[in-house]
Amino acid sequence: MAQVVLTGINKFYDGNVHAVKDVNLDIRDREFMVFVGPSGCGKTTTLRMIAGLEEISSGDIHIGPQRVNDLAPMDRDIAMVFQNYALYPHMSVFDNMAFGLKMRKFAKEEIRKRVQDASEILGIQQLLGRKPRQLSGGQRQRVALGRAIVRHPQVFLFDEPLSNLDAKLRVQMRVELKKLHQRLGTTAIYVTHDQVEAMTLGDRVVVMKDGVVQQVGEPLELYNAPATKFVAGFLGSPAMNFATVTVTERDGALRTVSEGLDIKVPSEAVERLRPHLGREVTLGIRPEDLDIASGADPQDFTFDALVEVVEKLGSEILLDLKVGRGAMVASVDPIVRVTFGDKLRMTLDPARLHFFDVQTEAAI
Repeated sequence: MAQVVLTGINKFYDGNVHAVKDVNLDIRDREFMVFVGPSGCGKTTTLRMIAGLEEISSGDIHIGPQRVNDLAPMDRDIAMVFQNYALYPHMSVFDNMAFGLKMRKFAKEEIRKRVQDASEILGIQQLLGRKPRQLSGGQRQRVALGRAIVRHPQVFLFDEPLSNLDAKLRVQMRVELKKLHQRLGTTAIYVTHDQVEAMTLGDRVVVMKDGVVQQVGEPLELYNAPATKFVAGFLGSPAMNFATVTVTERDGALRTVSEGLDIKVPSEAVERLRPHLGREVTLGIRPEDLDIASGADPQDFTFDALVEVVEKLGSEILLDLKVGRGAMVASVDPIVRVTFGDKLRMTLDPARLHFFDVQTEAAI
């Protein structure tokens, strides 16, 4: 087990492509840290630099007390699980799991014990004599995990290991990975583009965009208090609704106004928004914080909407709404009876409003 510290990490390709930009992170001992972001954001490149598979252009990486910039991957005491499993097709499951230990000249009895222990943890004891072609996708993924576990490394590195599995199996393997980490207590760094994986697996989550770390924090911290519009829109399904509004003042109260919206600024946000009086800002509200208004809802937090699409998902109904010239999605109770073309009065939770600077996209 070890702490992993990244200090001023940069990666350039061909001298002018700046793929990773000044990343500073402190990954705690025994922590499960998830890197998430869209394709090309630099998350896998960062993981590969930690592994030693990519050269660092500048900065330092420490695993435990040791600076590992110049160490070969095999000397960093890490184990990596890849997206494509990378199993040897001609070897049995046992031999695939034991291969790394054999290369390091471990005693046969120690190899047998470690493979047996790992197979029991993963529930694949009955598969040790099979070849990879005889295994399902989930079983192959467990073998790849087992090959990493037998190493007893300081750090596990996962590069989108569940992306080749079907949706149901991905959910099952997410649970298995979380249980595995809790049992082993080894520092783990996990890369994914799936924000659901990031939110469910990570003790903390690193959100990246264009090589830059946008925010680091616990999953609910990022969800409830996003630092930027990008983080707010990336985390959450369906995504947060955004509308460009103008901050105005009427009857002694600040309001955010656009075509179709005239929302009073909640008291806790007044001081933050007052410097933006007369200017445009971006208002954000999550679909679950919208609902169909009743007569008791304050008019200051309601607006008219036209139903364009009704998505019945069983546990919820998603309403695709036209609001002025813009669009919003609302998540409402599945017992609601709504059809295409209905005109609704919607209400929002003022305590759950988010505001972002139009230019910098930083939270206000």
